[in-house]
Amino acid sequence: MATLKSEDERLHALKQLRLLDTPPAESFDRITRMASQLFDLPIAAISLTDSDRQWFKSRVGVDHWAIPRDRAPCAEVADTSGSLVIPDLMEHPNYRDSLLARSGIRFYAGAPLTTREGFCLGAMCVLGPEPRQVSKQEQAVLIDLAAMVMAQVELQHAFGRVDAITGLPNRHQLLEDLHDQAATGNGGLRHLALVEVIDALKMSDAVRVLGVGVIEDLMREATRVISSNLGLSTQVYHVGAAQFAWIVPSFHGEAMFKDRLGNLAGTLHTHLSSAPVRIALNPVIGVAPLAVGQHLAEDAIRMAHNAAQEARLTGHSVSTYSMVADDHHRRRFRLLSDMRTALVSGQELSLVYQPRIALSTGDCIGAEALLRWQHPELGAVSPGEFIPLVEQTDLVGPLTAWVMAEAIRQIVAWRNMAIDLAISVNVSVANLDQSEFATDLIGQLRKAGIRPSAFEIEVTESALIKNRMHVEEQLRAIRSAGIRVAIDDFGTGYSSLSYLRHLPADLVKIDQSFVRDLADDPKGQTLVRHLIEMSRGLGFRVVAEGVEDGQAYEILRTWQCEEAQGYWMSPPLAPADLQHWLTTRVSSRDEAA
Repeated sequence: MATLKSEDERLHALKQLRLLDTPPAESFDRITRMASQLFDLPIAAISLTDSDRQWFKSRVGVDHWAIPRDRAPCAEVADTSGSLVIPDLMEHPNYRDSLLARSGIRFYAGAPLTTREGFCLGAMCVLGPEPRQVSKQEQAVLIDLAAMVMAQVELQHAFGRVDAITGLPNRHQLLEDLHDQAATGNGGLRHLALVEVIDALKMSDAVRVLGVGVIEDLMREATRVISSNLGLSTQVYHVGAAQFAWIVPSFHGEAMFKDRLGNLAGTLHTHLSSAPVRIALNPVIGVAPLAVGQHLAEDAIRMAHNAAQEARLTGHSVSTYSMVADDHHRRRFRLLSDMRTALVSGQELSLVYQPRIALSTGDCIGAEALLRWQHPELGAVSPGEFIPLVEQTDLVGPLTAWVMAEAIRQIVAWRNMAIDLAISVNVSVANLDQSEFATDLIGQLRKAGIRPSAFEIEVTESALIKNRMHVEEQLRAIRSAGIRVAIDDFGTGYSSLSYLRHLPADLVKIDQSFVRDLADDPKGQTLVRHLIEMSRGLGFRVVAEGVEDGQAYEILRTWQCEEAQGYWMSPPLAPADLQHWLTTRVSSRDEAA
């Protein structure tokens, strides 16, 4: 019999492998079936020896999952770490009155399931209703089968199933466990909880500045806090760089349940924020329903992840899965995916052009190119929806390149029709981060034979502030080539006056939020007038966006604002419609004269 100390160590090793009370797995069942066939016996099992029971990870010919440990032959195998053969249980003094013997079992043979550290977990055993002898060859076969079981245990635990940093089962193991539960129809309605310890972007910044070792230490500490909070009975999985998940049984009282999870998020924040190297943390938890057999395992993780992201977006620590929010996330993903197809085909994207009017003369002197997307199934998709998504991905470069190429093509087409308009195109800070952006743009204009002053790029004020030094270099190169630079949405970026003095731009476009209700907003009038005066004083040409009535038009003209753009003059127009608008406008002015 093993000593108390070694038995405690053996049980600890067994529980660390997290095999007890887990669903059946085909990888183990295959070995058990093989044992039954090789020995031509009706019963075979992978039996794990717990403190008070023999639990069957896999079984053939047995209806129950466990039997008492007391006077079970497999317990003797675990105690001795050696093979055991009992030709006839009825003839054996220790087992003639055992549960197995009383249930009609006469023959038993078991080989130890031993870890590399020497701990015996239980036995690979075969049993039969008739007395039987075992040859040396059969004993060797049984030992080989036990070795196959342990190889599978090590494979699942050490290779691809356990995270090397935290020692927890990983995402692959969670998927397999959920799949096994679905296959057996076990569990009913449950929930999957997923905690994201740190935002992915913040973690990326932390790794870049502090190194990966700091994050690994953080994840180990997060493992300790989560496991301690949930208890040993809850299996925790490390499913992402900073994400942990666990299965939650059906709960009663969602408010109380969310309070408990909120406390866990708060505990994580408190413990991890007190680490020697502090990182800005904001742990959030997402909860998704897990109706085993109804939802795919991958869907459960995705829904829990989306719920966690919803919590982060809304400023809460815990969020439960919402079909509405999930539909929103799915649509975002679909738009990004379908945008790649749209860029390749070129059939769904188009540009419309909104005229810009010189307030001193009333002439149309330019137009802003605005992107439109007619999705084949979703219909017209608003730029306000898809452009912010694209700007967060590697699609921003190809999309801007498409817009500029199309705008250049249109400039050439209009030039051939004797229409001389300067076209402005919006670019993001991600575009200006591309080292060859300015060079490529200058080269395209030169190749098309377009004078640089006929092309203008618009950059938001907030984009300039985010990456000032590199962006300024690009803008200076662009301006040196004769291409004009406009600061879009001016007045919303909270730039300092000292920065505005050195802004590498030719003109500013006052944001439409200041202009739209100008006639009825005395405070707005004061603000806009000062913006115009300040901008002109700093040498910028001023364009007012969002002019939607004649009163605003006249007010801006009297304040010497150079240009205006808005629906009062014209909405964005397709090229052919803009050509007609220009012709009609010229004719009307000639008649008026």
